[in-house]
Amino acid sequence: MKASKLLSLAALTLFVGCAAQTETPPPSAGRAPGGQPKMQEALAQLQIAKENLLKAKPNKGGHRERALELVNQAINQVQQGEAYAAH
Repeated sequence: MKASKLLSLAALTLFVGCAAQTETPPPSAGRAPGGQPKMQEALAQLQIAKENLLKAKPNKGGHRERALELVNQAINQVQQGEAYAAH
């Protein structure tokens, strides 16, 4: 249980760190169809986090791989949320 919380915290920290390193797009940029700009922004940041995890060196005791799994799950959830909101 403790390891699961640590991995979740690591993934969240990675996501926030990636978000802080990117430029904020203009308000009109990246507007999602159906009025979901925040979901689109979250999806973009998760995709950046995924790219960074893929570029990171392995050999982190499986934690990089687990973080990648969690980011992929988050991407899927955001996409499902957008699909739900569109209907």
